[in-house]
Amino acid sequence: MARPILAESNIHPAIREKVASHEQAIVREVQTAVAQHPVVVVGMGMNPFPKKARKALDGAAVTYRYLEYGNYFNNWRRRNALKLWTGWPTFPMVFVKGVLVGGADDLGKLIDSGALKKLLA
Repeated sequence: MARPILAESNIHPAIREKVASHEQAIVREVQTAVAQHPVVVVGMGMNPFPKKARKALDGAAVTYRYLEYGNYFNNWRRRNALKLWTGWPTFPMVFVKGVLVGGADDLGKLIDSGALKKLLA
């Protein structure tokens, strides 16, 4: 099932560049990390779930790259660009070999089932 995304033809030409370039530096930074590391966790301070994901990876002896962007009180606009890019509504965002696998609970299920090791093999 494909998620709905507003077609470019439904965005007025006068604002297309603004839409296309909105907070793209953070998106490019995450894309670069995802391209360079087998496992990437994108999180934010003060949120216990990125910490939960990192603890699970540490417990499974899986090396990962962690990117943290602000907390509940700052950088929310920048983080929104990541949510728009991925379609994932919460943090952390966990990527394995370039694929968004979800958040901390989703990662835990992959670890518990052995599927994460298979994805990394």
